[in-house]
Order: sequence, then C-alpha cells, then structure tokens
Amino acid sequence: MKVLLCHNYYQQPGGEDRSFFDEEWLLKSHGHEVVRYTIHNDVIDQMSSLQLARKLVWNRDSYRELRELIQRERPAVMHCTNTFPLMSPSVYYAAKRERVPVVQSLHNFRLLCPNALFLRKGKACESCLGKSIPLPAIIHGCYRDSRVASAGVAAMVSFHRLMRTWTRAVDKYLVLTEFARGKFIQGGLAAEKMDIKPNFVHPDTGPGDGSGGYVIFVGRLSAEKGIDTLLSAWEQLPGEIRLKVVGDGPMAGRVSQAVNDDPRIEWVGRRSKEEVDQLIHKASCLIMPSICYETFGRAIIEAYVHGVPVIASRQGAMAELVKHEVTGRLFDAGDSTMLRGAVERIFDNPDELLQMRTAARREFERLYTAEVNYELLIGAYNEVIATSTHNSQTCQSPNIEQSTAEA
Repeated sequence: MKVLLCHNYYQQPGGEDRSFFDEEWLLKSHGHEVVRYTIHNDVIDQMSSLQLARKLVWNRDSYRELRELIQRERPAVMHCTNTFPLMSPSVYYAAKRERVPVVQSLHNFRLLCPNALFLRKGKACESCLGKSIPLPAIIHGCYRDSRVASAGVAAMVSFHRLMRTWTRAVDKYLVLTEFARGKFIQGGLAAEKMDIKPNFVHPDTGPGDGSGGYVIFVGRLSAEKGIDTLLSAWEQLPGEIRLKVVGDGPMAGRVSQAVNDDPRIEWVGRRSKEEVDQLIHKASCLIMPSICYETFGRAIIEAYVHGVPVIASRQGAMAELVKHEVTGRLFDAGDSTMLRGAVERIFDNPDELLQMRTAARREFERLYTAEVNYELLIGAYNEVIATSTHNSQTCQSPNIEQSTAEA
C-alpha cells in the first residue's frame, strides 16, 4: 500500500512530530511505501499577519501542491498528523478532489478550543466546547495571549465548521484515548468516524531496574505541564528523594531557581531520545503533573516500557492511562500536597513499588507495542479505502477565494 503522510512541523519539536516519525517507520517496516508532504512553521517569521491569517483558513499553495503530488504518486490513502497552522484544511479538499480517502489524527483539542488545551488561567476551561464560534477564546485571548491571534484560529475553526469540512472532508479520525473521543463527540464530531489508536513506543528497550533511586519528570517546562505543582511538592517533601527534570521551555528560569535552592533537584535540560530512555530506565517512578487536559501523555507509556510506575494528575487522559495503585498513583491536578504524599507512598512501600513495576511493563506489552499499533492503523486505512471504493463522490472545494475574503 502507498500511503501519503502529511505533517505541519511546529517551531519547537513535540509529541506530534514524534508520532509522525513513528508512524512513518511503522508503515515502512511492514513493507508499505510512504510519500511525505510536510511544511515547517519556521517560515511564519517571514509572513505578514494577513498572509498568515489567509493561509490559516485556506492555503492555496498546499492545495495545488498536494493535488499535483497525488496525481503523480496515486496513494491509496492520505493520513494527516497535523495541518495547523500553515498546511490548513485545504489539503483535505485536495485529496478528496483526487478521490483519495482522508485520515486525520487528533493529537490536541484545536478543533474544540483555540489554545488546544482546554486551559485558562491555570484551570480547566470548556467555555468554547460545542460553540459554533468560540467567542470566549477571542475575548480572553486564549491563543498566544492575543485576541487577534485567537480570532484567527477561531475564524479557521468556525469557517470550516460552516463549510462542513470536519464532517464531509475527513473520512476517519484517530483519537488517542476514550477521554479524547468523548470530548470530540461533545464538540460535534461523529462518533462513528472516530477510532481509538494510542501512541506506541519503539524500540522496546526492555524493563529497567530502578537502580538510580530518583523520580523523573520528562516534558516541556511550561505552566500547563504542572511545573509549579511539581516544584512545590519538592519544597514540602522531607528526606533525600531526588528529582531529575528533563526538558526545556518558558519556565526554565523557575526550574533553575529550584535547582539552586534544593540540591535534591537536578535539571538536565533537553536530551536525545536515547539519553531520555537511559534516564527513565534507572528511575524509581515518573511524574506527570499536568494541569491541562492531556489528549494522551507519551511520557507515561515511555515509562511503562521500562516498567516504571507513573504518578499523574487525575486529569484528562492521564486518569485513563494510569491505573491507580496498579501502574502508579493519581492525585488531584494542582494539589502539590497530594503529590508529595503520592511520592512518599511510593518510596515507603518497596513491595508495592515492585508490583507496580511489573504491572506497568505488562500494560505496555498489552497496549502500546508497535505490533498492536500497526493492526489498529492498517485497520483504519483499510476501512476508509473500502468505503471510498463504494462511494465515488468527490468533495468539491468551496469557493474559498470569495469565502475567505468575506470571513
């Protein structure tokens, strides 16, 4: 099978970029031919606000280039990891015009919430969920703390909702968890178009031994990831339990200050995947203290590979991935005292920790291996290809030039 993979890279590499690479490898490793179409957000720096706004709603270049690519390569299916902001939903119409079925992965909540996180002022917010026009996001400047930028994202989502793009131009959505599926159904997407396909981890480096005796955090150093909660817990935590912080981001200064104040905390910065694997391999447990609705939580399954239990916020998909007192422990999002107690419980009960390590590894083998994931992915592709074969109607592109000008 020939598969066209489309992805809009972010300026700062993240989990969606990783998923794009992983799925490309997965398909190639099973003998499929992969064709790429990618755009990088670095070019945004060379654009005016008007140019960016127009491409956000409809990128004429992407539409033209993708049609030419499809005519040349004739893929069986097109799978988009991310089209925001530059690629735009125009790529769906290019594929449909050429009678190629479309699969879209949903790694964040952008279609339901302009900042993609369901988060405002440090708390979960669903003010825009289900609204045709997400006005609260514009009023509060939820995207990049800018009303203008938020209005641009809101216009894109609302315009394509009006054009029925999300229902007509996409044949299948791949969501990461049952929690995410429920939110997208609340937001108006058709339940029958959504399959649950989690992320996976490759290669399988095997279970670790926890010999390092430390706790590890891996992720972006930003407010929504619960950095304040994490560091506040360590301020309360007695004893010599060490914390390694892996990653970088806007709250790097806060972490650096904590390192200066507390010798138990070590900040190692951003590291390669291989280095992160080695650090998790020796950890006693991993903490994921996010205060936002995570659609998944890749760090959780990366810990499970090594048989490392996870302490996570009882928020969003994290409460689904971590089985309380089985593969780790859950605490209320933002509650640093409860997090401190969870850490103490882990280290005060070595027998329980050993049982959790075994359960975490078993959870990886059951749900998050490459082979399990391949069956889910290829099943989704085969379904949309079969449906497309029986339905030869094309989804015509709207009169975008006029419509976007009016918008």
